[in-house]
Amino acid sequence: MMALSSFSAGMALTPTVVSTLFSHYLNRKALHNKPNVHLSYDEGISVIREFINFSSKRPIEFIQEFTGQRVPAPHWIKVTRLSIPEEYLSSAADALVKQLGPEGIARVGGEQWWKWRGPAGDTELRGEWIEMKSDYNERKRIGRNHPSQKRIMLYIHGGAYYFGSVETHRYQLQRHARKLKGRVFAPEYRLSPQFPFPCGLQDSLAAYIYLLKDHSPNEIIFAGDSAGGGMILSMLVICRDQGLPLPAGAILISPWVDLTHSLPSIAKDNPGDYIPSHGFLHKPSVAWPPPNEDEIKEIKRSLTKNFTTTGPNKDKTEGKSKNTLDVDSTDPALGSRRPPPSFIVDGKTIQVKDQIHMYTTNDLLFHPLVSPIFQPSLGGLPPLQIISGGGEMLRDEQFYVAHKAANPGAYPPSDTFLEEFDPERKTLDKYPGTYVQLQVWDDLCHVAPILSFTRPAKYIFRSIAQFGAWALARAQDSNIDILNDDEVSPISSSDSDDPQEPVNDDNGKEAQDHPAPTVGRAGDPLPAFKDRMIRQGVNKRGHIYPLDPPHSCPVLQIPPSSVGAINPAVLMNWMLAKEAWDHKFAKEKAHVHQQRVQGLAFGFQSFDGDIPPPSSLAARRFAPGALPPKGIRTSHLMSMWSKLASKHDRKSLKREHKMESHSQRTSVDAGRAGASIKEGEENQEKKTSLPVEEQSSMTTSTNKLPASEKGLETTAYLPRISHDKTFAPLIVLPNYEGKPNDEYENASTRALFHVPGTIPPVGDSRSTQRPTSRTGSATIRSGFTSEPPDDASTVGDEKSLAVTGTGVDAASTRAVLHAAGVIGVVNDENSIRHSVDSLHTNGLNHDVQQ
Repeated sequence: MMALSSFSAGMALTPTVVSTLFSHYLNRKALHNKPNVHLSYDEGISVIREFINFSSKRPIEFIQEFTGQRVPAPHWIKVTRLSIPEEYLSSAADALVKQLGPEGIARVGGEQWWKWRGPAGDTELRGEWIEMKSDYNERKRIGRNHPSQKRIMLYIHGGAYYFGSVETHRYQLQRHARKLKGRVFAPEYRLSPQFPFPCGLQDSLAAYIYLLKDHSPNEIIFAGDSAGGGMILSMLVICRDQGLPLPAGAILISPWVDLTHSLPSIAKDNPGDYIPSHGFLHKPSVAWPPPNEDEIKEIKRSLTKNFTTTGPNKDKTEGKSKNTLDVDSTDPALGSRRPPPSFIVDGKTIQVKDQIHMYTTNDLLFHPLVSPIFQPSLGGLPPLQIISGGGEMLRDEQFYVAHKAANPGAYPPSDTFLEEFDPERKTLDKYPGTYVQLQVWDDLCHVAPILSFTRPAKYIFRSIAQFGAWALARAQDSNIDILNDDEVSPISSSDSDDPQEPVNDDNGKEAQDHPAPTVGRAGDPLPAFKDRMIRQGVNKRGHIYPLDPPHSCPVLQIPPSSVGAINPAVLMNWMLAKEAWDHKFAKEKAHVHQQRVQGLAFGFQSFDGDIPPPSSLAARRFAPGALPPKGIRTSHLMSMWSKLASKHDRKSLKREHKMESHSQRTSVDAGRAGASIKEGEENQEKKTSLPVEEQSSMTTSTNKLPASEKGLETTAYLPRISHDKTFAPLIVLPNYEGKPNDEYENASTRALFHVPGTIPPVGDSRSTQRPTSRTGSATIRSGFTSEPPDDASTVGDEKSLAVTGTGVDAASTRAVLHAAGVIGVVNDENSIRHSVDSLHTNGLNHDVQQ
């Protein structure tokens, strides 16, 4: 069998590329409403799926080496590599020890072994800064006041905790840096199974503490995908509980938050995802799978028999006896508190003693720092953006954890978990809910930005940049200038995507609101939070629609006792696949067994009484062949993938350079989303100061909604106003002097004409020609309207002029302001609310729900 290399992988993937090309056009009609209608997306999904299948036939060390190989960065990217000093690792370890507590430390196996970083010469935690080279040169010239110094993203890469690297993710990170006009820092944390939980968590936390040396927490946002997203959530909880400063916000891209796989979507048919239904399996090796308790006892008995027959090998064990555990076949390997996972078949209970996940032992799968879905509370965290693919296996746990964070009291863990991790209910009742933007992207796969060259992924990058810019502006309580990304980074239509086809919802019905608002970009305002959430569905064209209310979502009706109950169907599927794998590689498994016997002759090594997990390198650091190979070659296959993914960024940078002198810039502030958070915090303070009786009456009154409003859980683009309210007069725009052609209209004028509720001048032929804008831009800042509604965008109009301050008063703007019939300008601090109120009409609140 060929090794895992660029050549062998290329040979294996070529037939998949060719077959997908033919099947795509033969079955194009069936893909009409799927993201696979784009050839690039269809090819990308097929290639990833086949690569996972191809790599599973190799030892786990091979994929670790392959994904750790060097991937050259484009010449327009500045990469700065560094090592994080030991002092930050120590600080992270201290915080982790406090968070785990004495009982947690005992379950992990001690507090020393996971601090060990490997043999001498390989003990550093490395990371790298990624930014645009033009921004780097400008920052060096300007110094600390350069905007990128206040826009820092700490990114924790994914890879199921056991593969992947900054090298494989750099093509994604460079786009985050470009869109935010900031810098991305990514650590190379230790990977399991050689360095299982909590090794990677310590490294990621140390990276954040290191950033705090030179940056304020309000200048930093967290981001991570898959396993990295789950680790980000655990980092936030540690920071919250241990008094470390919290960042400005966090972006979780398809986070893996339930390693027990207890929610329904994991067991369903998920043809749009690339993760195998049975999980990740690999050809047996010394690194994986580790021996289970029964195998360890058998090895120890065999070793004891050989020991009494041949006597000790003093040459091999000399000088290591103090780090060697006594061989006792009666002792369990791990001392687990929980019984092994099991399921019942024909009335017979079958226990799973083999370790299921690379990240940690079966017992620790239920720990809240491993599976954040079991945290007593996810409240009290900075604003979160959770991005979920509607076609991925893990969508239910992502959907559930988003609502759990926003409303901790409604989704507590089971009594069993609370008794173990929060017996006095201090954490559950301590923190208010977290503000969460949840976006579910129709039919998309797990971590769709991995296909960054596809159209759906480009929309996701826009959304991430929008939330990131907003979170930083809100935390810093200031405006942030962002380049208008529509000018330099347009998303063009695909040949396989007919722009004239109707926009359909999940049930195939034509959407009622057409044209629909589209996903935002860096600089666009977020809509206001409602019940601490912004709940959005997004289709393949980036159009936003409202999600079903929580009471209509089956996954949210699951009782807490069922969250964490391992799904028998999932467990059986894994066991059957593993049994087939063991049969296929029976010879290799027998060979590995002999190697383990030799390794155990050196003893499962301890650290002052610690008992590391069997898979950990710390447990067998003196055994021959225990160290994984280090990849020092260049990955030509990943280089090709990265080059393809970087093509969009390269073109965008060229456009930016050409348009540098006249490109629009957007001033980002907290906007209505920030105002809704501030209002919620003020209400929370008032509520906590009231007697319990008044609090309950307040809650009761707010729950009594009119029948027409029940079930409307989505966030409106305009604030909801009672029907008996006295409305301000509508804004009526008269004819104004100037060029009659739209080509010469500037941004502020078009914004006024596009505002819902504005009545165009009678006889104005242009009123029927102006297309409704749908991008929700925040580019307009004028004395007339300091923040127009979301559908008042002019982004993409190449000849429009941005009005960025009240001092700028273009001719057409003055004409509108001074024309007869225009009702006065509102300039007080509540101008946004007043201008929106005046635009409200009966029934409008239903038409603009998102």
